[in-house]
Amino acid sequence: MFTGIVQTIGEVAAIDGGADKRIEILAPGLDFATGDSIAVNGCCLTVAAVMEGGFAADVSRETLACTTLGGWMRGMPVNLEAAAKPATLLGGHLVLGHVDGVGAIRERHDDARSVRLKIELPAALARYIAAKGSVCIDGVSLTVNETGGAHFGVNIVPYTLDHTVIRDYAPGTRVNIECDIIARYVERLLDGAAAAPMMLMDGAV
Repeated sequence: MFTGIVQTIGEVAAIDGGADKRIEILAPGLDFATGDSIAVNGCCLTVAAVMEGGFAADVSRETLACTTLGGWMRGMPVNLEAAAKPATLLGGHLVLGHVDGVGAIRERHDDARSVRLKIELPAALARYIAAKGSVCIDGVSLTVNETGGAHFGVNIVPYTLDHTVIRDYAPGTRVNIECDIIARYVERLLDGAAAAPMMLMDGAV
């Protein structure tokens, strides 16, 4: 479990493998041990080995298919957050590190000292994004400003620009998107309620 508050910016040090991969991440100032979970651009990865100044993690074919990780390159900066502890200040929102899909930056505009972004997302995910709700972009907890079709807008304040890889976003940048887990569970509960009468009719116990 994470909060979407990035703790440091790391760097991809190496990527090896074929159908699945082992990735090495430099993680300055981050405390971790073998077996810990680290959100890397919003992807929950398990520390498989600790190396000097960073860690290595194994990445499955599933993760490669569902995230931007397949396009990562050596030297690329990444947002890092260690898993939350019971005493962690929940400054963002509840984030699992389970990416729902890949979106893309469509527009970037300066707005005084902030930056406004319009982000396109897969149409199937649009129903989980609500104005003034929460969304996680590359591991960063953000508030949704507005929605429209298969896109939404967010405002990035100066602190977030200075401390995350959002500072480098440009139109066309692909990003990992995790929707608010509350929306996911509400939908599933409603699906279950709708299915219950049919189960009774079929004689299910």
